[in-house]
Amino acid sequence: MTHAVITGTGLFTPPHAIDNAALVAAFNAWVDAENARRAAAGVEERLEHSSSDFIVKASGIHSRYVMDAEGILDPERMRPRLAPRGNDEPSIQCEMGLAAAREALESAGVAAGEIDLMIVACSNLERPYPAVAVELQAALGAGGYAFDMNVACSSATFAIETAANAIRAGSIKRALVVNPEICSAHLNFRDRDSHFIFGDACTALVLESDEVATAESRFEILGTRLTTRFSNAIRNNAGFLDRVTDSDPLATDRLFVQEGRRVFKEVCPLVAALISDHLASLELAGDDLARLWLHQANRHMNDLIARRVLGHEPEAEQAPIILDRYANTSSAGSIIAFHLHRHDLEPGTIGVVCSFGAGYSAGSVVVRRQ
Repeated sequence: MTHAVITGTGLFTPPHAIDNAALVAAFNAWVDAENARRAAAGVEERLEHSSSDFIVKASGIHSRYVMDAEGILDPERMRPRLAPRGNDEPSIQCEMGLAAAREALESAGVAAGEIDLMIVACSNLERPYPAVAVELQAALGAGGYAFDMNVACSSATFAIETAANAIRAGSIKRALVVNPEICSAHLNFRDRDSHFIFGDACTALVLESDEVATAESRFEILGTRLTTRFSNAIRNNAGFLDRVTDSDPLATDRLFVQEGRRVFKEVCPLVAALISDHLASLELAGDDLARLWLHQANRHMNDLIARRVLGHEPEAEQAPIILDRYANTSSAGSIIAFHLHRHDLEPGTIGVVCSFGAGYSAGSVVVRRQ
């Protein structure tokens, strides 16, 4: 039987970093100006300041990388400033994808022309068509076919299953999964409850049939499992119908919104059950896991899920956290954790890559170090 293995990973980290102090200073400057405007207009309601302590306590986030810091930190703008690109220029997500994909291909020892399938999977795509994946395929000189996929924060794990199934079926030998996330572009930096949540990044994974893989370091995919359950608790309403419904593209409901407490209560048990049931189907249990590479949205969520799956308080190396410096990078988060925290594992050890988010959606990928 053909088995799918992960043989290479890549990571693009944007050039700009914003720590909590700088983000809070910009937010509070806007709050002061807005409160002054409200007072002048006779509006009694006042907005509340944010703080670094509040952000760390709520999320565990200390900093984030972004494609543009200047626009975000400008109290009169408070959103990234990214220059438009012509149709003959590489798109922003294509450019991010190139950097991550080339690193992944190099680590796998695979040439771009050997790729049979490319999936660009992320929470937001910068255009409906032509597919960013097809653009990236051309820019890399990859073979085969390519398409885009959107399953919010679970896009990477859903794409991994799609690619792994194609390899298992024998229709392809090699696949490249790329996750270019510009989460700062759909975040409302004027909302105290969420202005700190997201960062930007791009990850890439090379998957191969074990029959053709040559990389010394590889992780066999023992199984994948996906689930979805509809919920309005996390939502982004921006879309191509905005122009025909006369919706304001800058309105807050066209950006990321969530009911944080509800998400925590509903998603944590959903994800813990998904992983535990998936392990049981493979005749495994939490005690068999050396590592959990979880979606990097919130430190408290990760700690709770890890405790439920492992049955005890996780050691730092068992459920590595990267959101403290990357923040929530949507689908890229669990892959960043895998990229940075896999090399120390011994052959035969088992781990789980798991993502979860809007939809609700969740994906579990059980792997074994070969």
